[in-house]
This record gives sequence, structure tokens and C-alpha cells, in this order.
Amino acid sequence: MKIFLFFSQFYRDLKGQKLRTALTTFGILWGTASIVLLLGFSNGMKSSQKKAQHGMGEAIVIIWGGTMSMPYEGNPKGRRIHLHAEDVELLKSQIPEIKYASPENTNWSTTVSYRNEVYVGQVTGSNAEFGVMRNLIPQRGGRYISPKDLEEKRRVAFIGFELKEELFGEEDAVGKTILINQVPFTVIGVMIDKDQNSSYSGRDKTKTFIPYSTFRSMFSRRYLNNIVVKPVVASESEYMRTRINQVLARKYKYNPEDDEALWEWDTTQNDEFFDQLFLGMNVFLGIVGFFTLIVGGIGVSNIMNAVVEERTKEIGIKMALGARASFILTQLLAETLLITFIGGVLGIIFSGVIMKAFPVFELEEYVGTPAISTDIAIFAALLLGIIGFISGFFPARRASKLNPVEALRL
Repeated sequence: MKIFLFFSQFYRDLKGQKLRTALTTFGILWGTASIVLLLGFSNGMKSSQKKAQHGMGEAIVIIWGGTMSMPYEGNPKGRRIHLHAEDVELLKSQIPEIKYASPENTNWSTTVSYRNEVYVGQVTGSNAEFGVMRNLIPQRGGRYISPKDLEEKRRVAFIGFELKEELFGEEDAVGKTILINQVPFTVIGVMIDKDQNSSYSGRDKTKTFIPYSTFRSMFSRRYLNNIVVKPVVASESEYMRTRINQVLARKYKYNPEDDEALWEWDTTQNDEFFDQLFLGMNVFLGIVGFFTLIVGGIGVSNIMNAVVEERTKEIGIKMALGARASFILTQLLAETLLITFIGGVLGIIFSGVIMKAFPVFELEEYVGTPAISTDIAIFAALLLGIIGFISGFFPARRASKLNPVEALRL
């Protein structure tokens, strides 16, 4: 019965103050939409940037030979450190924290041709684990380099999707023969079209990848360009790099404390940077949305103060007839929370419609695809509840403390 009375009272107030209630509800709607949209777009941008960053590989470390910056055991300062193919197996055998490792050599300005189409670009030699580490995912019907290809020094090639378009157009490339510096190679796979916004030797979309053993016999390279490694657990990346430095320092006789002897790029540090960057952005945007929502909360508080003024005599009659202060407090507070709830729901629905319609503008490449995550929904709900409670509590408390006699005089 009390619930029925509450809703009938709420409907009467709503009907009597349509414009004021609508404007107040809109304030809550806009504040909620501000928080959800700002955080939704921030999360979409973060996901897009991380996906593009991981196009080069996730939690990998690239290692180059450097130059000794201090003398060590008779070796002079300025001595070059050159990495060799056998270093890969050495590292894997002595460092259990390494999950994958691959040598890498690149030949620049290499001619790759198919019939009358010619492209001058990079040819990279690597092992089978390289494709897993570097997210070189083949399109359906193809594959990346296998251990058997390395063992038998097969002349097979895996090509980037843009290179495939340059050479083959709409024609299927897998199984076809291309010429790399006039040497025939069979295309075994084409990389999927992937996002990539970072690299250390150019984008993968235009590269040709061949077995390292074949590359070595074809281009006669004595040293590696670099080694790519991936830890078993991303959090062990720093320790793994320390162990790599120690193992190679023993082999090449340089001081393990020499920061210039090896050059390293640990991509897990990029992830940490992005996490901190977007955490700061989310905090800032959350604060902006919070203050926008507070404006709506002030509107709710104002309308409830007006309701108390208009219903002072009615409240006095209820209290004179035996209504407790807690009943008056609960009724007015419930009305406030209901207005807040309606505005919040409408705000979330409004945000969802905008996010669903956003792909029409085809801007995902720049700002990603916005999405309402569980964390955002919980945060918005808690914030709405707190603001709604505070907005309604003080007017309701003032009403519950009215003196019935004084209220009836007004």
C-alpha cells in the first residue's frame, strides 16, 4: 500500500511540475552520458592503440649488438659486439624464462618480382618462432615458415598483405612463384591485414619473410641484425633481459654493467607507459564527467527543496496524523533516487545509441571503437547513487524535522 501511495504521489508531483522535472532529469541524463561517453571513447582509443602497438608483437624484446663503453678483461673501449646465429640456442638453453627466440637478418633494397610486377623492399630471414612473436598471422589457406623449411633450406616465402596487392592484385598468391633477386621462391602464405603503429625496421605489410637458413646461404651474412625474444611471462621481462646480458657478457667478454654493449627494446615498457597514460586520461575524464553530473545533482536538490516548500502543509498533516519522520525522509529520498535513476538509465541508453552509431563515421582508425565496459557501468551507477542520495538527503531531512504545528500554519 505504501508503495502505491509513493508512486501516486510521485506521479502527481511529476504531472504538476512537468518542465522542472524534465529539465532536472535531462541534467542527470547529460551528466551520465558525459561520464559514459568520455570513458567509453577513452577505452576505445586505448584498445585501438594497444592493438596497433601489438601489431609488431606483444611483450617481446629486440636485442642488437652495441659498442663497449668501458674496457673489460683486455678488450678496449669502443669494441663492437656482433651477435651470431648460435646465440639464440645459447640463450634458450641457459635462460628458462625465454619462451621463444629467433635470429633476424634483413636485406634492404631487395628486388621481389612476379611476372611483370616488380617491388623493391626488405627481405627478412628468421625462424618459425619469429612469426608467433611478431604476430605474422597468415590468411586462410597459407602458413608461416616451419622448422622443416629451415632444416631443408627451402626457398619459400611469406609476404605482407600490401606486397601481395602490389604483385598479385586480386589473384591468389599462395602456391605461386616469385623471384627474389632473380631466385625463385614459392609463396606459402600472405599476412592478414593488421594494424601496426610501431616497428624497428619498417612495417611488416611490405616485407618478404624467408627461412633464416635460406637467407644465410643466399646473402652470406656473418652476423645477425638482431635477436627477438619473448618471455614465458611478461612480468619476467626485466629479469630475462638481465640474464641475457649476463650470458652474452660471458661469451663476448664485456662488463655486464656496460649499458652500451647491448641495445635493447623491451615492448612491455610501452605497455606500461600506455597503461599509465590512459589511466591518467580516464581519471581526468572521470573528474570532468563527475562535475558535469554534480550540476545535474544540484538541479535534483533544487527541485526537492521546491517540493518540500510546496508540500510543507501536506507534510504537517501527515505528521499530525502519526506519520513518523523516517517515513517522510524515506518517501522524499526515494523520489529523488527515482528521478536520478530515470535520468541515469536514459543517459546510458543515449550513450549506447551514440556508440552503436559511431562506426558509421568510419573514424575507428583514429579514435578506436568506443564501448561501455563493466567497470564504466559500475562506476557510473555508484556515482549516480551517491549524487542522488546526497542531492535528496538534505531536503528530505529538513522535511522530516518539520514541526507539525508550524507546518500547518504555512
